[in-house]
Amino acid sequence: MAKSNANHLLKSRVPRCRWGLYVITDSSISGMSNVECAKHALEGGAQVIQLRDKNAPFEQLVEEGNHIRTLARKTGATFLINDNPYLAREVGADGVHLGQDDIAVDFAREILGSDAIIGLSTHTKQQALTAMASGVDYIGVGPIYATKTKVSENPPVGPGLVRWVKQFIPLPVVAIGGIQENKFAEVLDAGAENIAVINDLMSCEDIVGRTRHLIQILEAARKLCRDV
Repeated sequence: MAKSNANHLLKSRVPRCRWGLYVITDSSISGMSNVECAKHALEGGAQVIQLRDKNAPFEQLVEEGNHIRTLARKTGATFLINDNPYLAREVGADGVHLGQDDIAVDFAREILGSDAIIGLSTHTKQQALTAMASGVDYIGVGPIYATKTKVSENPPVGPGLVRWVKQFIPLPVVAIGGIQENKFAEVLDAGAENIAVINDLMSCEDIVGRTRHLIQILEAARKLCRDV
């Protein structure tokens, strides 16, 4: 019975973690507030926003998070918090994205409840398998390619790890790390449901237009993968 319930819960969670373009804010790159970054991305059609800011004080992130939550609710987008389930609970976010060195998944689940979305970054096959067993809703895989957005001890894994994860793990994948638009088809063909972008959006002057463009490229690449 327990196994049956677990399988049912897994199946019910999977569809809501298939967004397409997965936008992560970075005010240090954009020169704008996280609220402005999110607002422009949402206007461009983003279906998921992750508030990521390693430097801002908690009080500021609460204020920004409340604003972004309101914006996301108006468009029906999913709103996630990077790293901190306490912040996610405080601002009423839909969930949290955790790194390997962050709070444990089961503890985050205890803080946020069974309905919250929890994602976990993974960089190896073993980490991906452990993530599945921990009860996350989606798995982040990367860095796919070399990236300048953040310093990482993990080497690029390429689309090959995405392909392996999709073969053995029945969870949506968010591929992240140096994925330019000319690589969308390659990453989607490997099985990723979502492609995370940071620098590509945060460094451009027109986040609204760039978001629309990347969504069009992603949808065209997805259609190409289906037709092949």
